[in-house]
Amino acid sequence: MPVRDTSVTAGFRQSLGVSRCRGFLLSPKCVMESAFLTFILASSLTVCSCQIGITGLKDVVVAAENMPTTLGCTDTTVKGDISINWMVKSLGTDEWKLLLTATERNNFSGASSKASMRLLDRNFKDSGVFSLFLVPTVEDSGLYTCLIKQRGRKLKERMHLLAILRVTIFPAPPLPHHSTLRLIAKVTPDDAVTKITWTAPSGALMKSEKKNTVVVAKLPQIRTRDRGTYVCSVYSQKNSSRAFAAQVEVTVDADKVAKFTNVTHGSMIFTGAEAHKPYLLKCPEVNGDLVVLHRLPADAKKKDMKVAYEYDRWRDSTLRTEQSKRLRLAGPPFDAKAGIFSFLLTPDLKDGGLYACEVSLNDNIFSQWTTLSVLKAKTRYYTSKVELLCLYSELSQVHSAEWTHHNESRRLEMSSSNPGSISAVLPLPITPDTAGNYTCSLQLKNGQVIRAVQTVSLPLKESVSVTTPSPLPSLSALLLLVPLVAAAVGVLLWRQKHISDRGIEQSLSVHSGEAENVYENPADIRQAPPQGSVYMDLKPRGEDDVYKELERYEQCQG
Repeated sequence: MPVRDTSVTAGFRQSLGVSRCRGFLLSPKCVMESAFLTFILASSLTVCSCQIGITGLKDVVVAAENMPTTLGCTDTTVKGDISINWMVKSLGTDEWKLLLTATERNNFSGASSKASMRLLDRNFKDSGVFSLFLVPTVEDSGLYTCLIKQRGRKLKERMHLLAILRVTIFPAPPLPHHSTLRLIAKVTPDDAVTKITWTAPSGALMKSEKKNTVVVAKLPQIRTRDRGTYVCSVYSQKNSSRAFAAQVEVTVDADKVAKFTNVTHGSMIFTGAEAHKPYLLKCPEVNGDLVVLHRLPADAKKKDMKVAYEYDRWRDSTLRTEQSKRLRLAGPPFDAKAGIFSFLLTPDLKDGGLYACEVSLNDNIFSQWTTLSVLKAKTRYYTSKVELLCLYSELSQVHSAEWTHHNESRRLEMSSSNPGSISAVLPLPITPDTAGNYTCSLQLKNGQVIRAVQTVSLPLKESVSVTTPSPLPSLSALLLLVPLVAAAVGVLLWRQKHISDRGIEQSLSVHSGEAENVYENPADIRQAPPQGSVYMDLKPRGEDDVYKELERYEQCQG
């Protein structure tokens, strides 16, 4: 007699493409098929306990812990004598257990059932709704299957992976001012989801990080404005475009301020740096949430530290002050966005003093203090001397300061006009003996020495040059006279030629007794027909007459 395969594994058999072997007497082919199926089935059940995406898995359901949840199973086409079986296979086990079974006559709960588990619709035989209602805990995560039978024959089977989301807020609301809000989300099983995000009340996506199997978002130094509804969104592997959302309400106690009593101090660092050269200000070696750099100016009488720089890596926000222009977060091997902090300071003389780098991690404070002296050397030139000046700050840790020449046998006369300075004077002119490198050495009380070098060079030799008067001015004057002389000579030659052509020297007017010049009546000439000559009025013009100009030029040449 044929044996019907109505077990939960039937779906696996079909999905694997394995043919059904019927009858009690199995052929060698069926024996091999059965062995192959047994191996694959055992492997599948093992994988189900730790992975998603098994063949036949219909849906991944994400549910918040202790919140009502429904695992769907419907078939409105089924009528008549119907039975429902809900079974569960918990994570880490290979055994399917009965949750409940129901027929149109009675219901029966299995050993794995809980008080909160029941069929969503008791009138399932009419509605076709066979869904399971439950209020799950983390322990209820696992594989669930709904098997619908009619007269002992399997009609439908649907499988779910139930993943449980647990959301934790710490500290518990209402939160005190300046505490660190921690929003923690964990899904069991972890590989049932692809992504978990947190959204602030403003709708902005928050920075979050996955640590082991939990996803954490933080807000250090929380204030009243940070209260509101925060949303945790979970994206499953099967439904990557849809998100399961869980909301949490955060309140802040305006009258209560957080107290950080767990403070760890590192050893004080006593050191110095040369002005205008980058110096690494160290912070505690801990992956923190927030870093604040406090500063007390050098040799300050009032012991009041002020914030010089602040960076919140979760909000990616920075608080800057006037000194922040010379401060910046250090790069590799440090990484401020990952919570590994240190600072690069390019100091001026006034930037010496006491620095406290505080790193916050949850409710813990880690502190590193540094006492910094800044050394600055410069050279001043006067008419009769050269002054080498060495300035330094934070005198409380300074042991001594001095100038030295690269020729150690040369001794310098040094003086100090006020605390924090020392100078040496060199007479002018600078000679080969006095030129060279001068070093200002600042020795701290812990033995550390900081140095700054100034170079005094020999003066450049002056080159003497004799200036010869240039002949260009007289030559230029002569060149200007050339065109003038050429023009005058040309006019003279042209006039003489035309006068001779007309016979002006011998002709007199016989018809007119008014004047001897034939050109005194220009109208007569204009009325006469052209005869190849051009009328020109050559009457003497007075002082600027061209003849007189030529005579003057001839006298000059003589």
